[in-house]
Amino acid sequence: MPITVEEFETARPHLLSAAHRLLGSAHDAQDAVQTAWLRAMAARSSPPIENPSAWLTTVTARICLDELRARRRRNEAPLLADAVPAAELAADEAVLRTEDVSRALMVLLNQLTPPQRVAYVLHDLFSVPFDRIAHVLDGTVSGAKKHASRARQRLGGTPHAPERDGRADREIPDPEIVEAFLAAARTGDTRRMLQLLAPDSVRDADAALLPRGTRSLVVGAVDIATETVHFRDRIQAVCTLALDDRPVYVIAPGGHPLATIEFRTAGPKVTRITLRSARIDDRFTAALPSATA
Repeated sequence: MPITVEEFETARPHLLSAAHRLLGSAHDAQDAVQTAWLRAMAARSSPPIENPSAWLTTVTARICLDELRARRRRNEAPLLADAVPAAELAADEAVLRTEDVSRALMVLLNQLTPPQRVAYVLHDLFSVPFDRIAHVLDGTVSGAKKHASRARQRLGGTPHAPERDGRADREIPDPEIVEAFLAAARTGDTRRMLQLLAPDSVRDADAALLPRGTRSLVVGAVDIATETVHFRDRIQAVCTLALDDRPVYVIAPGGHPLATIEFRTAGPKVTRITLRSARIDDRFTAALPSATA
């Protein structure tokens, strides 16, 4: 048998990590890696494989590429968080936390073409040489490099600077104030949130994002801080991106967009928090060059 069970199990964590970045789903990654193993078993009569890990990575990547292309042919949009089964969402979230994967990156990867995603993930994230990537893509080394380059451009693009007239200046939130509020919200630090919220601050949210019976509009620092404590899990799943050339904070459990949060600040205080449900046609871009780090 060209590849032993021991060799497969040694390569398995690496294969699962790569397949997860390629497909955006821990469940689908498991399926892809299992399929790769079945193909390895079917190759019993083949000559010995010199580099089992490389062979398995190539086969797994091809399986993932086929799946990405099939999704595109079916015109399937990337799943939003509320469309992912709870168990799968929890599994995706566990991968992000265990492997310290960038949420922003996982959101942005969904906006690449299948060849771009494969070339970028394999080369930039897993250091696979371009000659092997070309083999996966059934193309040339030059073509593989172009796909990776185009992926980097799309992932690293920054939004255009908004016109800075008087009104725009007032609406651009102070990132330090926002980050301080989010840090307090993640830990449920009500006291710190109250220090950062204006007394007459407003929280406006889509009803679909709230428990039944919760008010869509909440006014007052105390009520907002008290409510925010109950949403710590969501705040811990926030990443920074841009939407329509404006900075937004995206709640993305497991790397799947659920909602956007926009802040308004005045001086050292948060004056307004607006939560909107993520939409299939939202086109996110990197807010900062480091967003995909």
